[in-house]
Amino acid sequence: MLDIRVIRDNPAAVQERLKTRGGDHWKLIDEVLACDEARRKSETEKQQLQNQRKTISKQIGMLKAKGEDTSGIEAEVRAINEQIAAHDVKAEDAAAEQNDLLLNIPNLTHDACPVGSDETANPVVREWSTKPDIAAPKDHVELALRHGLVNWDDGIRVAGSGFVVYRGRGARLERALINFLLDTQAANGYEEVNVPHLVKRECMEGTGQLPKFEDDMYGTDAGENGINNLFLAPTAEVPVTNLYRDTILSESELPVRMAAYTPCFRREAGSAGRDNKGIIRMHQFDKVELVQIVHPDTGFAMLEELTGHAESILQKLGLHYRVIELCSGDIGFSSAKTYDIEVWAPGHGKYLEVSSCSCFTDYQARRMRLRFKDAEGKNRFPHTLNGSGTALPRLYVALLEQCQQPDGSIRIPDALVPYFGAPVIE
Repeated sequence: MLDIRVIRDNPAAVQERLKTRGGDHWKLIDEVLACDEARRKSETEKQQLQNQRKTISKQIGMLKAKGEDTSGIEAEVRAINEQIAAHDVKAEDAAAEQNDLLLNIPNLTHDACPVGSDETANPVVREWSTKPDIAAPKDHVELALRHGLVNWDDGIRVAGSGFVVYRGRGARLERALINFLLDTQAANGYEEVNVPHLVKRECMEGTGQLPKFEDDMYGTDAGENGINNLFLAPTAEVPVTNLYRDTILSESELPVRMAAYTPCFRREAGSAGRDNKGIIRMHQFDKVELVQIVHPDTGFAMLEELTGHAESILQKLGLHYRVIELCSGDIGFSSAKTYDIEVWAPGHGKYLEVSSCSCFTDYQARRMRLRFKDAEGKNRFPHTLNGSGTALPRLYVALLEQCQQPDGSIRIPDALVPYFGAPVIE
């Protein structure tokens, strides 16, 4: 969440930055300030009453020592206690309302973030290699069906639309990619972690999926109030980053780099008709996620490094891709700066996002109460980063489509052959 001190110091600047995202989140800033003023006023009045009570209490002791009646002054103290309790309630209520408001306000984009309303304003930062020259390329659905790699009917039979079953060599290719991704990122300096696929509500709030995106999530374990307490993880970002929730690290422990493979679960509410052909958009998909926790002075520099680590996957596989920077109207809720890596899918004739690499500044750390103790012994909030290293379905799509051969076979990239066990799918 945003630092309340930043909001207090220059609310107009915060509102202007939020306006570039579109929507009306900027209007919540005035409400946050009203809650903040109410809370601080109650706390000030409480402190004044406590000082008054302390002074009067001393008088009670002196009067009792003289044997004088103190009933009247004791009644005054009881009245003060009631007023203090009332201010406690007011301050707590104002703080709770302020916190709820802050949870619903997105992060501030970085100073040089391209301003735009949607994806059409996302500039291309760089491209790698060139598009393969394939005459009349087939899409991954036709290729997968021809070789018996993916079965859509099985997925519908078991779980409904939006799910698939990988079979035979298709399942082996999926597993080969997962192991290749994990080994590559381990070589890039990431600690491999294996985390639960169910996460608590506070973990979802910590990384910013809740409360805004609850309709897109698979919630479970609802209490009597109907509020979901557990969720199927929408991305490994949630459990991995929250490994350090409510933690104080030492400065020497930074940076923390972790990589995890998990299945990811998303309802994709409201996405009907968007990229739904084949395995491009599904309710369950596999992904290897990269997470970094770094010193706040290095956050944006480390984003460049992390993005390079995600790109290294595509380079090793020899797949053409491009990197774009997300504009203010397209960037994620919690992110300050994001690069999307888009791999070319010749069978579809377009680029597909295969990784999204983001720096969240201290936005997630504040929500998770994740801190580090600096050299002066002061507790500070680190920057958190994450990126897909990478998502499997679209990588799978691009591999099939870019590596298809004139005879209909699929060439397995050299780096992947030791994992898959064969150089070609015939």
